Amino acid sequence: MSGTYTISDLAKEFGVTTRTIRYYEDQGLLSPEREGMNRVFSNRDRVRLKLALRGKRLGFSLSEIRELFDLYDLSRDERRQLEQFLAKLERRRAILEQQREDIEVMLSEIDFFANQCRRLLKDKTEGGSAKAAA
Repeated sequence: MSGTYTISDLAKEFGVTTRTIRYYEDQGLLSPEREGMNRVFSNRDRVRLKLALRGKRLGFSLSEIRELFDLYDLSRDERRQLEQFLAKLERRRAILEQQREDIEVMLSEIDFFANQCRRLLKDKTEGGSAKAAA
């Protein structure tokens, strides 16, 4: 692709709405140039959009994504950037693992109560059949 993109180009490429892209711009994640009333996005904006969408899929908030972008923009110390990103990834993993444990507990409780309901229904059906036969 060329070095510049319209908002429609990016929306189509990444499968998002133009509203999402404008929102990311409002949040300071993208900085398109203006040609009259039109936004013109650079390759840098395209890469940042791609990274922001990836970050969202990983569960990061836009403020966390902005922090990572700011770190990259302000610091050319790649080690520090990687350490910060790794720390964020580890925190996100811990949250997801806790959520998975919580879901497993809830699923077990659902199974327990569903089995109780089935047993009670079976007892009522069998009890009702015995009364009707008598």
